[in-house]
Amino acid sequence: MPAKILVVDDEAAIRRLLRNTLTRAGYAVVEAEDGRQALQQAAVEHPSAVLLDLGLPDRDGLSLIPLLRTHGDAVILVVSARDAVDEKVTALDLGADDFITKPFDSEELLARLRVALRHHGLSETTPKIVRTGDVSIDLDRRVVFRGAEELHLTRKEHDVLAVLARHIGRVVTHQRVLAAAWGGEEDPRVEYLRIVIRNLRQKLEHPGPVGSVIANELGVGYRLRADA
Repeated sequence: MPAKILVVDDEAAIRRLLRNTLTRAGYAVVEAEDGRQALQQAAVEHPSAVLLDLGLPDRDGLSLIPLLRTHGDAVILVVSARDAVDEKVTALDLGADDFITKPFDSEELLARLRVALRHHGLSETTPKIVRTGDVSIDLDRRVVFRGAEELHLTRKEHDVLAVLARHIGRVVTHQRVLAAAWGGEEDPRVEYLRIVIRNLRQKLEHPGPVGSVIANELGVGYRLRADA
């Protein structure tokens, strides 16, 4: 059976675009034009993923995220014209798996959806070894390879990389990484995290314009890239 996707948007043209895009990609699609319909569809249809607009006529879409979580464990991708950093951080902290800004590229949206569906639930069922490109991360043994070369990481670099690996393909906010990697240590700062990320990139990535293993979501957090 194809994965079922719930599209929540008050604009008929956007729903039609998403329905056509998703249908061509082999997904089953159900729709809702406001928050009330979204909750009804989520309860009845049990979708695998929800594409959620924030500007709904009857309520702010942000308030729907925790409510949708009560109806199951669907992937939640916010698809919104809002591009303020604080809105993105709030959506992710409330439980959204990703945030895609309108106007969007259909192929990128499909790729982000595939990644989110594939890796949803890794925080509870993370495999022992996570791979991105030619980098493999053994979370149990705290060993990292780039190809056949074992990389020597500091304790903090391992801690940060493990947080990102457990949510591969998804944005992890600065505060979530800091809380997980620094724990109860005093006064962890985003500046410390930037230094660790810079060092990780130098160790994980090959020289040249091949793309970053760790993507920066400006002002929001970081994402460990996953093949779509």
